[in-house]
Amino acid sequence: MAMSSTAWKANGATTSIRGRSTTKGERVYGRGTADNKGQHSINLAALRAVRETRGGKLGFNAKFIIETGEEIGSPDLRQVCEAHREELKADLFLASDGPRLSADRPTIFLGCRGGNRIHLDVNLREGGNHSGNWGGVLANPATILCNAIASLVDGKGRMKLDALKPPRISNAVRAALADVKIEPTADEPALAADWGEEGLSPAERLFAWNTLEVLAMSSGNIEKPANAIPGRANAVLQLRFVVGTKYEEVIDAVRAHLHGNGFPMVEVSGAQRFAASRTDVDSPWVNWTANSILKTTGKAPAILPNFGGSLPNDVFAEGLGLPTIWVPHSYPGCSQHAPDEHILLPVTEEALAIMAGVFWDLGEMKRAF
Repeated sequence: MAMSSTAWKANGATTSIRGRSTTKGERVYGRGTADNKGQHSINLAALRAVRETRGGKLGFNAKFIIETGEEIGSPDLRQVCEAHREELKADLFLASDGPRLSADRPTIFLGCRGGNRIHLDVNLREGGNHSGNWGGVLANPATILCNAIASLVDGKGRMKLDALKPPRISNAVRAALADVKIEPTADEPALAADWGEEGLSPAERLFAWNTLEVLAMSSGNIEKPANAIPGRANAVLQLRFVVGTKYEEVIDAVRAHLHGNGFPMVEVSGAQRFAASRTDVDSPWVNWTANSILKTTGKAPAILPNFGGSLPNDVFAEGLGLPTIWVPHSYPGCSQHAPDEHILLPVTEEALAIMAGVFWDLGEMKRAF
């Protein structure tokens, strides 16, 4: 029997859960339960179950790469993978991270949106100046900054600068998202009724379009405001972008736009943390994985061209040239990174079955695509 080869990524500190977990009802609380040690443990347990059932063999070659820098952008991962390109050759990159579309629907995503941080700084003078003595004759950097941001994105989250937008959504991506519903549970934030790009469904806005978010703003002292015009104002914005966006041109485009529209005093800088990448939705691996999950659970999984967040998927999709399939085992309300981070036992049990089924089916393959 021909062997199929697969690479599986773990992008947390370790595959074991450190410290203690606490179980309350169907929730298991603990640091890393959802992101991402619990997900690693599910995959490893499924691999072990298949191997033991097959008398010590999987039926395919499995390669593991574990790195610990995903939360800071995986700065060395590409270099390591390029240095070990031959050892990491595979037919498929299979990984687990992030949330499912919902707790009750298995999900596949094929890549991720990228992330660009955009820093806007208005530094006019040192210190503050009394607003009674100087109001009306000194420029206010906070007012300038607010209007500069408003020239980039409107009050309903719609981007106004074309350079921030992606290409038209393809028919294939629209078709993949046609049955994807964004339906928060009672524990999750409600969707805004009229927010984001017009003419798109919530799924298209989240998984197939770009968003410009204001992450943080600062001017003066909000805890103890003085009756003074501040000397400076700063903001950090983030562009979440999909494949096809000319992200290399974003910082220069924002700078040119602001300086050409009355805001030459706004300093623009930034850096990219992750690139956008995804496997083509028509890849045979997509249907193969979806069919495996359907056979195991009786549920047709949601197929997302990419998920809304960012991961170093481009290292594998573009750097190593692998089709990338992500099967997440968390859910949107898991509170990852928060003190009440948790996984759901019903999702965990189903995920174990899903991954055991996927690994079993890999071992049954006569050849890779």
